[in-house]
Amino acid sequence: MKSVDDIKQALEILSIPEKAEFFPKFFKTGKGEYGEGDVFIGVTVPDQRSVAKEFYNNISLEELGELLSSKIHEHRLTALLILVHQFEKTKDKIKQKEIIDFYLKHTKHINNWDLVDTSCYKILGRYCFENQDSKILEKLSDSKNMWEMRMAIVGTMHHIKKGQFELTKNFALKNLKHPHDLMHKANGWLLQEMGKMNEKELLDFLNLHYKEMPRTCLRYAIEKLEEEVRKNYLKGRI
Repeated sequence: MKSVDDIKQALEILSIPEKAEFFPKFFKTGKGEYGEGDVFIGVTVPDQRSVAKEFYNNISLEELGELLSSKIHEHRLTALLILVHQFEKTKDKIKQKEIIDFYLKHTKHINNWDLVDTSCYKILGRYCFENQDSKILEKLSDSKNMWEMRMAIVGTMHHIKKGQFELTKNFALKNLKHPHDLMHKANGWLLQEMGKMNEKELLDFLNLHYKEMPRTCLRYAIEKLEEEVRKNYLKGRI
């Protein structure tokens, strides 16, 4: 059995000092986009994925909890990548529920956009859609914690891919007035995905609510529409 220490050592071997200095700048230090006091050791995401693929089958949820509570960003992201592998590889409903319960128990450690977006829709989103259970996402959407609110929005990805937009629209409306730009970007990103599946559905939604929407959210929402449609839509609105 490979331990948490083995994973940490594997990441340390792959670390690059120059990137350890670059990553905090990339994640915009001090603007709340990742946890206060987080440390970076400079391991690229592809390298973290390779470590996760190697170790996912030989580590328990209890050990993952230890890795996920680390102050080192790459430890936490690798723990979530391992968790995604475990969720995707099992067909056992009991094991899936254990993973979901573990994820929800440790949301305080999933506190930046990189961690949320890497893991949430692949775990919570897939589980909630496949089990037709939106209560988990609805509870998160009512949270006072920005990252849990973002989890609720990101978790609707699988619903969108299946052409079911109601949860996304409801959560987006609920969070339009949120003061943090990251929530606006999350809303816009999910609405953008809705537009890829059904352009008319998106435009109908925007026509009803664009006056309430922050510009960041609106721009993200229409970013992938055809240029002519996008230009026509923005006339008189921004």
